[in-house]
This record gives sequence, structure tokens and C-alpha cells, in this order.
Amino acid sequence: MAVIAISGSASGIGAALRQRLERDGRTVLGIDLRDAEITADLGTPEGRAAALTAVRAASDGRLDGLVTCAGIGPQVSDWPLIVSLDYFGSHALLAGLRDLLGPSRGTAVAVSSNSSTISPFDGEIVAACLAGDEPRARERARGLSGQHAYASAKRAIACFVRRAAPSAEWAGAGIRLNAVAPGAVVTPLLDAGLQDPVYGPAIRNFPIPLGGFGTPAQIAAATAFLLGEESSFLCGSVLFADGGSDALLRPDQY
Repeated sequence: MAVIAISGSASGIGAALRQRLERDGRTVLGIDLRDAEITADLGTPEGRAAALTAVRAASDGRLDGLVTCAGIGPQVSDWPLIVSLDYFGSHALLAGLRDLLGPSRGTAVAVSSNSSTISPFDGEIVAACLAGDEPRARERARGLSGQHAYASAKRAIACFVRRAAPSAEWAGAGIRLNAVAPGAVVTPLLDAGLQDPVYGPAIRNFPIPLGGFGTPAQIAAATAFLLGEESSFLCGSVLFADGGSDALLRPDQY
């Protein structure tokens, strides 16, 4: 039976993906702050280390899939934490568990965001993330805004996927790595943003050509596709699942 590890499995997209995979007969190892097989705080180095150790023990050293869903949004007041969780938490799992995917020629999917392309991001945060310099990325985020921190972290994880996926360590070892970039999806993260006096109006007025917010099940379906054999020729792809917002705002960039 296929074993898939999912961070952020207790709510939102992660919970919907868990439900879908379990319905299809997969075994899920959830990683979250609560209600998961592995309880860990991926916003801290200690929590990431604990998560890696626990996944290795629970999976008997072999995974068929890995999805990094855990993240927080721009309305969170601790802006450095956004970078620590959304980029460094995701990267730690992808880098630290890659070898477990090798024996099964498994697949990994990182959850990015359409904010990585259509929202202002900070190049210094992105560069610090990709260089593995968490203190510098956090310090830079502290002086900007939650939206800059969020968009930058999500852009950095998409860039990591693009850079790493075709490498000898990933594609060369038979391991596929891709990303999904959701838009506005009805999750606790979006609900918190809608209640924010600054971000709420911006979210409500944001153009979505298909006419409304997405659902966790829709993003779970896109992620399940990236995990499965039907996407076997995709490598380093960033799949936008955002109701057409990225296409509307950047029609000639792809």
C-alpha cells in the first residue's frame, strides 16, 4: 500500500488531500501541530528535525509520495514566521526526506501560491531562502509586510522546485518533484484573511475569471494528479489552480 506523507494534514487543503488519498486506498502520514500521526512545529529547526526523525521511523524508511501543505498567510502578525514555515518548513521536508522516495521512484509536490507571481515579492527574501539563510530571510521579512513575506516564501519554494526537479538528485534518481500554485481557496487560512481589515477587501475584490473561490477538494484533485502516474512526464512544473487569475493578470508569461 502506497504511503504518502502530508504536512498541514489537519485542515484545509492538506485535510482534503488526506481524505482523497485515503479514499483511494493510500496510507497517509500526517504532519501537523495537532490531529496528526506526527505532531511537529515546522516553523522551527527543532520541530523540523523532530518531524524528519518521526517520518523516517513511521515509514520504515520508504515513502511513495510527499506533499508539503503546511503554511500560514500574510495576515499573521509574525512576518518572519511566515518565511520560516512556508519556505523553510517545506524545504526541510523535501530535502530531508528525498532519499525515502528513491526506492519507490516516488513523487513530491510542494504547495506554492499564485501570490508567487502576481503579488509583490522581495528578491532579497527569495535569495536568502534559496541560499538556506533563514536568519537573513527572517530579518528582511521583519522590515517589510506580511504580504511580502508570504509572496516571497511561496516564490522561493516554487523556484526551489524548478531548480531541483531536473537535477541528478531528483529526476536523475527517478523522483519527480512539482508544485501546485493555488489561488484563493476556502480554507481557515483564507477565512482569517477575509476577517482582516486590510487583506479582507483585497481578497474579496481580487479577479477570479471562473467566478469565485476554489475549494480544498479542487486543489486536492490537482495535487493528487501530480502525485499519480497520469502526470509521469511532469518534472519541475508549477500547476496553477487559481480559477484563471494568473492567466488573466500575466497572459504572456508562462
